Amino acid sequence: MTELAPTLQAFFTDRLIGQRQASPHTVAAYRDAFRLLLRYAADRTGKQPCQLDIADIDAPLVAAFLDHLQIERRNSARTRNLRLAAIHSLFRYAVLRHPEHAASVQRVLAIPPKRFERNLVTYLTEEEVNALVAACDRSAWAGRRDHAMIVLAVQTGLRVSELTGLACGDVVLHDGAHVRCSGKGRKERNTPLVPSSVSVLRTWLAERQGSPSEPLFPTVVGKPLSRDAVERRIARHVSKAAERCPSIKAKQVTAHTLRHTAAMRLLLSGVDVTVIALWLGHEQVATTQIYLHADMTQKERAIARVRPPDTKPGRYRAPDAILAFLEAL
Repeated sequence: MTELAPTLQAFFTDRLIGQRQASPHTVAAYRDAFRLLLRYAADRTGKQPCQLDIADIDAPLVAAFLDHLQIERRNSARTRNLRLAAIHSLFRYAVLRHPEHAASVQRVLAIPPKRFERNLVTYLTEEEVNALVAACDRSAWAGRRDHAMIVLAVQTGLRVSELTGLACGDVVLHDGAHVRCSGKGRKERNTPLVPSSVSVLRTWLAERQGSPSEPLFPTVVGKPLSRDAVERRIARHVSKAAERCPSIKAKQVTAHTLRHTAAMRLLLSGVDVTVIALWLGHEQVATTQIYLHADMTQKERAIARVRPPDTKPGRYRAPDAILAFLEAL
């Protein structure tokens, strides 16, 4: 066995799980990245994955692997960058154990992430939220479950993993009503509940009749809903909601869209962005700035406070032929 295999094993057991206490989602994402990389490297070099050495995973191979992800596997730039981040993390660990490969490792670490266009966040208007909530068929058990789940998601802005991980005991409906969740980075937080959400959840819990440790939103067999199941249920209700509110049809609505909707509701209500960051469980306030870019009312208020400059109307015209050429580029 070469140096790469034990280094990779130690990276997962010692660094990720032992030292950093990475979440199962992080471990799974890194596992998938190296599974793809080792298979690609094995095809390129003709070696079995266990025979690959650190020197075999050089910068040209990693660069070709990243192109393979985007071109052949049709991964987005974000996914490509996540795979590269996993590779960088491994190589920063590997160079401490095997400094003889420092030159090769530094060339891999020098590969930059790919830049990509950052689109404005998609969120639902109040009319679209009402149509989505009303689309849940509350004459059926699954519809009542989905109704409570969507109401909670729109009001609290929980991530889909946080939503599916909720247990019945995580909901507190007496004085200071809130929902308790363990979020990204193993951070626990409490999110307050408004009276309308309290009413919906109280009705659902009375029907659910689950113990404190059982999932709040289960499947028909009592297991927690999966991420894919939540997305399918939302897509189904969006399709029905489009009959009542056609504007929702033009939006790609996912569970994360409901999280964006909760954030935009807070922002439009005048809540400070630092409070929104705490509400959503963001590690850095800069992450929450995306909602400021999407909010036109903030920009309109800024324009209203600015006095227009005293400029002559008309379009700039270059006074020289070469300047006109450069202007037209």
